[in-house]
Amino acid sequence: MNVDKLIIQLEKKHPGELEYLQAVREVLESIEEVYNQNPQFESAGIIERIVEPDRILTFKIPWVDDNGKVQVNLGYRVQFNNAIGPYKGGLRFHPSVNLSILKFLGFEQIFKNSLTTLPMGGAKGGSDFNPKGKSDHEVMRFCQAFMTELWELIGPETDVPAGDIGVGGREIGFLYGMYKKLAKENTGVLTGKGLNWGGSLIRPEATGFGGIYFVEEMLKIQKSNLKGKVVALSGFGNVAWGAALKATELGAKVVTISGPDGYIYDAAGISGEKIDYMLDLRASNNDVVAPYADKFKGSKFFAGKRPWEVKCDIALPCATQNELDGDDAKKLVANGCILAAEISNMGCTPEAVEVFHSKKIPFGPGKAVNAGGVATSGLEMSQNSMKLNWGSEEVDQRLHQIMTSIHEACIKYGKEKDGYVNYVKGANVAGFLKVANAMVDQGVI
Repeated sequence: MNVDKLIIQLEKKHPGELEYLQAVREVLESIEEVYNQNPQFESAGIIERIVEPDRILTFKIPWVDDNGKVQVNLGYRVQFNNAIGPYKGGLRFHPSVNLSILKFLGFEQIFKNSLTTLPMGGAKGGSDFNPKGKSDHEVMRFCQAFMTELWELIGPETDVPAGDIGVGGREIGFLYGMYKKLAKENTGVLTGKGLNWGGSLIRPEATGFGGIYFVEEMLKIQKSNLKGKVVALSGFGNVAWGAALKATELGAKVVTISGPDGYIYDAAGISGEKIDYMLDLRASNNDVVAPYADKFKGSKFFAGKRPWEVKCDIALPCATQNELDGDDAKKLVANGCILAAEISNMGCTPEAVEVFHSKKIPFGPGKAVNAGGVATSGLEMSQNSMKLNWGSEEVDQRLHQIMTSIHEACIKYGKEKDGYVNYVKGANVAGFLKVANAMVDQGVI
């Protein structure tokens, strides 16, 4: 396998899809050695097959706003790979949604889902619809129109969408209601459902919780733990909220959150009612964090900036892709950061990852660190299929076990001769081998 040659070919076929091409390059560079050691992968064309989605559905979504005006958005579902189970991946409603971002997320989802050890393939979908500022009735009409196009392509053993940015419990409810009406059945076709109708406990917190469990395992390798550590987070949605909650519970002090308007620095620590206030901020539909500084004296708001200039022990991107770049990484290292981990999807640029690796700073990639969300979705699927509900402690325990096993897989394939763990390589190789072997077993389809 020649990575550069393959990327050049993909650039010609998919020009301008920068996020997708970035994600593919990272995986190919990590698995090149193990791929070349297994000639059966080459003869089966695994790379050429795994980098292209099985299918992409693109559709228009006309809907009527509260003023009676017809609006039109674009919708997508990228079904990437189902070698180890039904397609599984979130739906994202955000103005930034485009095909490149969804292909990158779907490609990452293949390996993330593989790492959980649960039988789930990789997919992603969404729309450039922005639920911020929309009424419940507008969101309902949009979701119903979206599902009218999607419903025939999904199912509990075919494709199981979940939530993502812009798609929470409200949106999942409206989507599921329309699916149920069209399909004329009650099935576990969506995850992130309400607790009254098939949802799982701790699902909103799961990505953040799982990320902190993974960080905890990373620290154990250094003979350390979270007690007394200063943590910088980005974002203020479900992921950041869950991470702040669990990190604080385990003895860390979270000092930052952020939004599109800038970041908050709270030297006293974001805990207790301050973490609860993150939910109020998110529910306000204003998409800003500045009001935090007005409510909690002693905290400071830095307009238009990112939190990576703050002195911290641990940096955890929790917002979106490529939110921490090479310059940010250099600042973190200079300020004494001892660990970085992506609880967002591909939260760091390649330049940032290179800085962390060159300085031997442990760095956890999103496909491993933020797998807790989809893992808990998989647990929701299991509960739905068995027609029962587990208690929060049991779900949390299973989540913790899954994150520990993912960390062990990263160590197995990523530990270098000097003892440093290349978690990017470890996660990519572990996730790839399971999918690639399944594809070989199943023939060329």
